[in-house]
Amino acid sequence: MQKTMKVKDRIIGSESPCYIIAEMSANHAGDINRAIEIIHAAKASGADCIKLQTYTPDTITINCNNDYFKIKNGIWQGETLYQLYKKAFTPWEWQGILKEEADKLGINFLSTPFDKTAVDFLEELGINCYKIASFELVDIPLIKYTAAKGKPIIMSTGMASLGEIEEAVNAVRSEGNNELCLLKCSSAYPAISDDMNLKTISNLKETFDLPVGLSDHSMGSIGAVTAVALGANVIEKHFCLSREIENPDASFSMEPHEFKSMVDDIRTAEKAIGKVSYQLSEREKPSIIFRKSIFSIKDIRRGESLTEDNIRVIRPGYGLAPKYYHQIIGMKATKDILLGTPIEWKLIE
Repeated sequence: MQKTMKVKDRIIGSESPCYIIAEMSANHAGDINRAIEIIHAAKASGADCIKLQTYTPDTITINCNNDYFKIKNGIWQGETLYQLYKKAFTPWEWQGILKEEADKLGINFLSTPFDKTAVDFLEELGINCYKIASFELVDIPLIKYTAAKGKPIIMSTGMASLGEIEEAVNAVRSEGNNELCLLKCSSAYPAISDDMNLKTISNLKETFDLPVGLSDHSMGSIGAVTAVALGANVIEKHFCLSREIENPDASFSMEPHEFKSMVDDIRTAEKAIGKVSYQLSEREKPSIIFRKSIFSIKDIRRGESLTEDNIRVIRPGYGLAPKYYHQIIGMKATKDILLGTPIEWKLIE
């Protein structure tokens, strides 16, 4: 049986509904009231979990303007890393308040730590699950430190080679922690369909025998719904109140109505995926009569032979199955058969 993972009271795995994470990231745009509003909107939109990021500009990088620290392309081109993270970070003094709000609403609270001090801080908050970001997948000391806390870990794999993913998985397991889920991810902002390679989801499942999902930075919901159809157990999407609220993540985030539509589509897709079954459903049963069967297409007298001229395979399905057509050609009618009569064994020799 394939491995599962438990986050609070939810099982994550192939036999359970997809676990859907709304990533707040920088979409609060520096306003705690907006952050609280985002949690409420995420819950109303069908998210199972709200996710934050726990860092400060000084814990994730240094305040340096040399060329190494400048972003040279993409939506954040021209910024230094320090400037970007100063705009994007979620103040740590908010996070306990936000967790309390999530707990009150019944939506799980998750965060991504970016260094050991963030892990320690989140431990004090009583967090029940950790996220490792794609860019931190190569930070083996951080992964080991986080894994040692014994909490479930959801780990994104954007940009990673298979070997790097294996090293990160082994780092978690080396701390005696087997509660792990991997997320396929294209670490571009926004990601495009051409780069998503969602078939990797099933390969990751086979390779590591773990729950696998998608951290989706693409626009729209087609990537997420397709991923679920391919076996994704988790979907993570950036979530905002409005893309008009300026912040570093707004341009590739979903608004509440879009997120709710995605969740509805995922839940519908899960129903459609269903299980392996060759049983006739209750809704199909009325349709079965419109299959083909063997009927008389002319009046046939008693003793007359059945021929290609007086019987045919047509709809509906009240007569003998079409597979008996050649077998009964040449047989004789035991009684008069009117045109439009379903042929049954009792009518022929």
